[in-house]
Amino acid sequence: MIKTDILIIGAGPTGLFTVFEAGLLKLKCHLIDALPQPGGQCSEIYPKKPIYDIPAFPEILAGDLVTNLMEQIKPFEAGYTMGERAETLDKQEDGSFIVTTNKGTKHHAPVVVIAGGLGSFEPRKPPIENINDFEDKGVAYMVKDPEVYRDKKVVIAGGGDSALDWAIFLADVASEVSLVHRRNEFRGALDSVEKAAELAKAGKIKLFTEAEVKKLYGDDHLEAVVIKHNDAEKGESYVEVDNFIPLFGLSPKLGPIGDWGLEIERNAIKVNNAKDYQTNIPGVFAIGDVNTYEGKLKLILSGFHEAAVMCQFAYQLINPGKRYVMKYTTVGGVEGFDGSKKEAKKEVVQSIS
Repeated sequence: MIKTDILIIGAGPTGLFTVFEAGLLKLKCHLIDALPQPGGQCSEIYPKKPIYDIPAFPEILAGDLVTNLMEQIKPFEAGYTMGERAETLDKQEDGSFIVTTNKGTKHHAPVVVIAGGLGSFEPRKPPIENINDFEDKGVAYMVKDPEVYRDKKVVIAGGGDSALDWAIFLADVASEVSLVHRRNEFRGALDSVEKAAELAKAGKIKLFTEAEVKKLYGDDHLEAVVIKHNDAEKGESYVEVDNFIPLFGLSPKLGPIGDWGLEIERNAIKVNNAKDYQTNIPGVFAIGDVNTYEGKLKLILSGFHEAAVMCQFAYQLINPGKRYVMKYTTVGGVEGFDGSKKEAKKEVVQSIS
């Protein structure tokens, strides 16, 4: 059984920053995430997309933000259970918790923090009869590694930012990119729409508007798609492809966490934001996009703030009666569990006799 001070469910930016704030209080953390690597949506869905509202970073790629957070928390030696979903929460007689994953891994901690973003995500699949047969055989619902599509023929379906952005990005990676949308108008950012139109004129993207992918063909791997046009005179287009990426968004779900007895409101966990972001179960906190309260803003920076506040109260639960005096890192520095120490250089004042 894995034992820790704070068990964090969700290894997105908010969960990762919790490791830092807990580390300043000498509290060890362990993280559980259903995804295979830390970073949450920033790593899994849009690592190459820029974020503009992180303090001190006028612009930073989502993947780079995760890299920086991992470097920041490295001295605090967090543990990770990746590729497993938190399944059950069992409260013990002493008030602590045992959380068991879908693979049977047990974790024991006095404090549990749910930082699972919007929960687990399921892709919105287009209504194509045999699409499941080609999953991981040419069909993918998100772009994890653009290099997979190097020199390949790719069809992207969708009319939002994600479809536009990846069509634009892959235009310089794939040998052929087709973008299919059921309407003439796209819902993405104006500059992305204009860029896609420019690439279409230059022959780097094939645009199919007022059309939908209706059929998939192939043996062991996807070989072609059939695009049906709304205009009956145009009929259908048979397009040879290596990869089909339908980008119609993701549906967030709390999953098993929704059965833990937590107070839920509109698929989010209600917390006491006036004090500590604790849920209706004492010792269980929820921070980041997964929680809700009056005035809630679903921003990464809000999650960072909630993590800092929550850790102060978690410290009191773990160390009852022990007083902690908060010190600014500019004064106390940062002392890692690995023996590392970061602190401002002390001025040496020489006495004058």
